[in-house]
Amino acid sequence: MVAKPPSDVIAAIATAPGRGGIGVIRISGPGLAGLAQAITGRPPQPRLAQFARFRDAAGEVLDEGLLLYFAAPHSFTGEDVIELQGHGGPVILQLLLARCLELGARMAQPGEFTRRAFLNGKLDLAQAESVADLIEASTAAAARSAVRSLTGRFSDEVNGLRDRLIDLRMFVEATLDFPDEDLEFIAEAKAVQRLEGVAAELAAILDRAAQGSLLRNGLHVVLVGQPNVGKSSLLNRLAGEERAIVTDIAGTTRDALRETIQIEGIPLHIIDTAGLRETADEVEKIGIARTWKEIERADVIVRLVDVRTGLTEADAAIDAALPAGTERITVFNKLDLHPAGGEPRRECDEEGEAGGGVRIHLSAKADQGVELLRAELLRVAGWHRHGEDVILARERHLTALRAALAHAQAALANTHALELMAEELRLAQEAVNSITGEFTPDDLLGVIFSRFCIGK
Repeated sequence: MVAKPPSDVIAAIATAPGRGGIGVIRISGPGLAGLAQAITGRPPQPRLAQFARFRDAAGEVLDEGLLLYFAAPHSFTGEDVIELQGHGGPVILQLLLARCLELGARMAQPGEFTRRAFLNGKLDLAQAESVADLIEASTAAAARSAVRSLTGRFSDEVNGLRDRLIDLRMFVEATLDFPDEDLEFIAEAKAVQRLEGVAAELAAILDRAAQGSLLRNGLHVVLVGQPNVGKSSLLNRLAGEERAIVTDIAGTTRDALRETIQIEGIPLHIIDTAGLRETADEVEKIGIARTWKEIERADVIVRLVDVRTGLTEADAAIDAALPAGTERITVFNKLDLHPAGGEPRRECDEEGEAGGGVRIHLSAKADQGVELLRAELLRVAGWHRHGEDVILARERHLTALRAALAHAQAALANTHALELMAEELRLAQEAVNSITGEFTPDDLLGVIFSRFCIGK
């Protein structure tokens, strides 16, 4: 079971660091009407925006703006909440925050406001995590998915699965009291068919969650190859603007250059790297060393080759040094300069797509065939969903869903041993419960909410 929420008062600057037109101090805790009156000189009115002057202990005006007071339990955290909305200068906000601390509040920890909302039953754990996901969303598709989770759509599906697992558990465990008729009871209640339906639904939700994980985290794509094969030109073409310097001089790119683009809402973190070759240039050596570090972290390696020379011994050496198991695509670039010409195309080696044998012929400079690479990156990522049913999942959710599905399948395999079936159903329910935070250990909550920003 989760812990009870603390009873002290917390305060934090809720707006982003830096200067702005508006700055917000957020305060949460019990009995905040007195604190509001001490700062503004008058009692606050619940759920009414009031103009106020914010004063220090001597009565001097620190700032002026709006006071918002939300009385418990009708607030984000379920406690009394005050927002002081003043001017967005860092010095002013620090003075207001110091005044709140002087009146008995303490500095909020990262994510503590949202944690209190969870502990007070205003949000479940999946909804609470979606608050951070919404703030961090790097694409419009990810933001829309986070909003759907925040409004409870993901939680509703998870709770529906939990309820169906509970029903099955109750039936199976009750059936254990009648050992002579257990198989007949199972057959009459269509328990196997119901469990098959739960397993199928878990598999479908897991697929949607895996797609949502792509929306949330994106894909790290590293462009590698010899110098002057067109890596920077390809980065510029994918980004839609001149982000990298392009010259005919080999070794122009000395350090990794990162650019995030979107393809069908999926964030792709494209990294242009220094050309791989033997060199005596100390600066270029550093760039090449950093290239190999980026390659180690890559989800996908796009290996560029000059189509005019084809695969050379140097390219073969690069290929042999690339990490095994990392997805890779070979791009034959500069098709527009090839004497024989030719149309952009996609080909597969005999080992097929699964073996990483995909080759794409294109011209980054002439923008010919780049759409083939975009489509291939989506295929490698496993993106196959469109529409509004994608779940913006975290790795924690995926782990829980995989575990629940494995236990549901194990329960199906043990329909003739009801004790084992009942235990697998219990474990499946526990895995599902962990998504929304039922019976979640406190140390897990600490890890989750510590990754939020202060003021949230």
